[in-house]
Formats: sequence, C-alpha cells, structure tokens
Amino acid sequence: MIGALGLGAQVTHDVLARAIRAPSVHNTQPWLFGLHDDRIEVFVDRDRALPFTDPRDKGLYLSCGAVVMNLRLELLALGIQPLVTLHPADRDAPCATVRHGGQATLDPWLQPLVAAIPRRRTNRRPFLATPVPPSASVALVRAAQEEHSWVHLVIDRNERADLRRLVADAHQQQQRIAGHVAEWRQWTGRPDSAADGVPSAVAGPIPEPQDEWVLRDFAGGRGVARAPGKDFEPEPLIVVLCSFYDGRLAELAAGQALQRMLLTATQWGLVASFLSQPLEVTHTAAQLRTLIGGALIPQTILRIGYGSPVPASPRRPIESLLVNDARVS
Repeated sequence: MIGALGLGAQVTHDVLARAIRAPSVHNTQPWLFGLHDDRIEVFVDRDRALPFTDPRDKGLYLSCGAVVMNLRLELLALGIQPLVTLHPADRDAPCATVRHGGQATLDPWLQPLVAAIPRRRTNRRPFLATPVPPSASVALVRAAQEEHSWVHLVIDRNERADLRRLVADAHQQQQRIAGHVAEWRQWTGRPDSAADGVPSAVAGPIPEPQDEWVLRDFAGGRGVARAPGKDFEPEPLIVVLCSFYDGRLAELAAGQALQRMLLTATQWGLVASFLSQPLEVTHTAAQLRTLIGGALIPQTILRIGYGSPVPASPRRPIESLLVNDARVS
C-alpha cells in the first residue's frame, strides 16, 4: 500500500481504517479509494448496489458522504486542512476528492467527534425508556446545519402516527417483492466472521407484533427471541435528515451531515438505528416528503435514544478497498 497526501503508508492505512467506520445500508460498505501524493479519491463501489432496497442509489451516496466526513475529521486531527471537491455527476470519476489544503489545527469542539468515530455503532436493540433531552436534540440539529442540511424532529403525535404507518406500509410492500427478500437474505444473518453485511452479533432481536415501529429482522430469521419484558422503547426520538435540494450532490452532502449527527449523538451518549423503509419505496417516499411539509428532501430516518453497548460491525480489509494503482507496495 502507498501513502497519500504526504502521509506514510501506515498512517494512510490508519486514516482509512477509521474513515470506513461510517454507516452503510446493510453494512455493504460501498466505497473504494484511490491514493495519490496530492489527493485521496473516494469512489462509489457500484458492485455493492442494492437495486431492490436502494433503487435510486441514494444509500450509496449517503454512505460515501459519511466516509468523506470521517476523512475530513481524521485529516484535521493530523493537522491537515482537507479540501473536498464533490463529483456527483460522472459515474466513472470519484464521487469526492480530498486534497491537502495546508496546515490546520483541530478545533476543540471537533475533538469529541474524532474520538467518537471508532465508538459509533448502529444499535438495533431496544433502547432505554429515558427520553432524549432537548439540549441533545438541539445539538443534533446544529450538527446537520453545519453540513448544510436539516433535521426534522418528528415530535407531533399525529405526525408520528402517520410516519409509523408509512414505515409499516413500505415494509409490507418490500416483503411482497421476491427480489427484495432475496437481497435482504444475502446481506443479513451473516456469520460473525464475515467482513461485511449484518452478522448476528449486531442484528438485534427478532421483531414482534407488539412493536410500535416496524423493525427489520437483521438476523435473517435466526435471531434469538428477546427476554420477556424486553420490548422496544415506546417513545424514541425519531428524526428525518433532509437536504434543501435533490440529486447526487445533495446526497453526498447529506451523508456528511448524517455522520456528523451520528458522531454528535455518540458524543452525547446516544445511539441510533435506521427506519429508512419509506424512502426505499416510491409512493411512501413521496408521502413522507408531503408529511414533513413538502419543501425539504428527506434523505434518511433515524431512531435515537439511550441504549446498551453493542459490538462493532465488521469492516472489509483496507487492501480490498483500493483501486489498482493504490495496491502497490
């Protein structure tokens, strides 16, 4: 492996290893990297597209945007000012290029976010009933605003009920599509030794009829039934991350906002999981946009609260993520 941005090979490896701690749909990890003396390129790995779960490839670009956010923070921690250029239009080009913009000092308020990168988890288990305090909600909104995105807090009870119905409607429709079910089985219920997908150790409990929110069975039908009384929390904080415009550029920007939000949540001792079914089905995606007012573009839906510790999801080896000219030693 070669170094990039004037960093040695080992430091570059370590930066990438922390950058790929970003979330991705079903932990597909749809990113590749090109390493050069003057830049790090981030590519969308289209071999990891999910045509049934993510028909518009929104998740691909959100995931790569989240990786870019981690890269930015890791380079700042090394004293490098990252200059990011997004290239969403050309399918064959990198979706983002990160260049050396000179020396920088990591701002004190960003230090906890850097520290949160290896600690962030997608937590599919039940949360505690403890409500998220308003101060934490404000911090999440501000984190998205720093990345030119918006967080819509689903607080109104009628709105929550409508969103709950949209999640259930989208989930039921997906379960009736054979291709979606096959895709789901491909990536869930993986053995714990797998380098990608959702292994049983991080899958969460088997959904049950009394659950208020329709949650997916990430254990692929092989999960352990929950203990009596260990139901999901009745009132999680539900938020919709939104952009102000549509398209690939917005998705890459929203991915950076998503990761900054999740790292902020980790800083506050919070955990999160995704309720993105409505955005994966055309008619419920349109209804969701109407539900939150019609002006903003919903990018993803998060369930946030206080939860018990969970292990980290697996990650692919760095060498498998490098385009050909970066694999030389």
